[in-house]
Amino acid sequence: MNSSTQASSVFDVLVVGAGHAGIEAALAASRMGCSVAVLTHNLDTIGQMSCNPAIGGLAKGHIVREIDALGGAMGLNTDATAIQFRMLNASKGPSVRAPRAQCDKTAYRTRMKRVLETAPGVRLFQGDVVKLLVNGEQQAAGAVTSLDYTIYARSVVICSGTFMKGLLHVGLQHITGGRMGCAPSTLSSGLADLGFQVERLKTGTSPRINGRSIDFSVCELQPGDTPPALFSYRSRNLLKRSSEPYCTLNTWGDKDFRMEQMPCWITYTNQTTHDIIRDNLKFSPLYSGIIEGIGPRYCPSIEDKIVRFAEKTSHQVFLEPEGRSTEEFYLNGVSTSLPYSAQREFIRTIPGLGNAQLIRPGYAVEYDFCPPTQLHPTLETKLVENLYFAGQINGTSGYEEAAAQGLMAGTNAALKVLGKPPLVLRRDQAYIGVMIDDLVTKGTDEPYRMFTSRAEFRLLLRQDNADLRLAPLAFENGLITHDLFMETENRRKAIEEGIKQAAAMKYEGVPVSIWLKRPGNEWSMLPENMKKMFHVEHWDAIAIDIQYEGHIERQKKQAEKIVRMEEKNIPDDIDYESVHALKKEAVIKLGKIRPATIGQASRIPGITPADIALLLVYLKKRNR
Repeated sequence: MNSSTQASSVFDVLVVGAGHAGIEAALAASRMGCSVAVLTHNLDTIGQMSCNPAIGGLAKGHIVREIDALGGAMGLNTDATAIQFRMLNASKGPSVRAPRAQCDKTAYRTRMKRVLETAPGVRLFQGDVVKLLVNGEQQAAGAVTSLDYTIYARSVVICSGTFMKGLLHVGLQHITGGRMGCAPSTLSSGLADLGFQVERLKTGTSPRINGRSIDFSVCELQPGDTPPALFSYRSRNLLKRSSEPYCTLNTWGDKDFRMEQMPCWITYTNQTTHDIIRDNLKFSPLYSGIIEGIGPRYCPSIEDKIVRFAEKTSHQVFLEPEGRSTEEFYLNGVSTSLPYSAQREFIRTIPGLGNAQLIRPGYAVEYDFCPPTQLHPTLETKLVENLYFAGQINGTSGYEEAAAQGLMAGTNAALKVLGKPPLVLRRDQAYIGVMIDDLVTKGTDEPYRMFTSRAEFRLLLRQDNADLRLAPLAFENGLITHDLFMETENRRKAIEEGIKQAAAMKYEGVPVSIWLKRPGNEWSMLPENMKKMFHVEHWDAIAIDIQYEGHIERQKKQAEKIVRMEEKNIPDDIDYESVHALKKEAVIKLGKIRPATIGQASRIPGITPADIALLLVYLKKRNR
């Protein structure tokens, strides 16, 4: 029987891959009323946390809050399956504070699969893509699986993770796979045949050990925060706090899900550890020349740390439990691809791990990706219409970055099917907007990771105001319900009212709005009768808006300039060769990126203000 007789009905959106990007892509399209097919090589690994068991962190926590504000599932699923919550940089300025949680990896994956398979209009398929279907008008039309089954779709979102020609390395041994125990994908060969540029990257993961073999008495305790810093705005409304270090949630079918916080622990490498690693560098695939792909500069392997920071006598190692129902611990900070025997040897030199039982070795994974300058800001490919890329196929690293791209790709795929304008977040609106703009405008030659320093308007893009920033856009595009939107609007009104009242009421002889701006003063120091006037979370937002009023207003004015630049569109058919006096380098770069707006053009590396001025003159004449 040929594939044409084993065909499905036509779906609005086909999502290839069901990792963090694929999940959010499918759920976004589902929320918007589209029919969605999800094709993944193994239904049992939907939402698998392939690396560390954590969600959030610096800048990444901001992204998770933004995903939640746009109706996504990552934050809520984290809250329901977490084993520890912490607010990083809690004592620092509001723009760099960020939530982070350790998750029960099995619970996270199991619950996320349930969320996906019960979403309206979503059908799951198990299989591998062997061919993308592209019609004569160069539009994506579906895919053919390895079982000769065809899934037709009006749009396709590729969320392949590290699986495209994945190659795993442990010492000088290597096997094919997207992650340990999973087969690779040959999809990148088909993409190359379609004309896409395909390159190679590398990432890695850390060893796992038996928690029963750890001597915690010589390690530093790292407890969670009480009350927990939850990710989802939906969770917070349902949280029942008590004096005990746990909370109970009742969301999306969870009945009294008990989230007891478990501690993490900290220990350190030492000179003996480093000597063993140095002695085994000749067996490292990274240093022996076997690995061709470029690794993550900001999340280096332990081998890289020892070589690049030779003067350091120790490095932190975080001992992170992988769940309640397992004794497995993840060794965060010692990502490695050294041989199994070398890993076991150097691990046992670390305090607390002298008798460590190595359960799973760390390994490096090398994989294909498509440089993201081949995408529009909607994450639709420039080469094939109705085809979208999201996640590590675009050169990013991290669950959070992948999930955010998946949400935006799925949203824009659905909007196009529905005949509606696309949704593109600006750099002043969201960290997600910063990330996607960086990718499609500048590209990346190493695994891209989000940092607060990448955002020029980070005081506007705080983790505590993600819902206020994005809920209106989410509601307008069908990503959240009217009830959720109104909850956000009520919070906005409460904060605005609180700021007015802070200016009207006095403490120590001055308006509270003035008192809060004085160094060392915090709202928690106010009398109880004043503190009780507003919800704790409202007070935080009120105080931040008052204390940083001047800085916030300056950033808003700077953002207004960017918005004006983003409103100046550049036609798709522009011939940059015809722009008088534009230097050759600018012609080449503008022709390669083909920016959608003057704002995007101005951010292309190597494009000068003079180039932009010439381009503006040309567009003005053309419009006449």
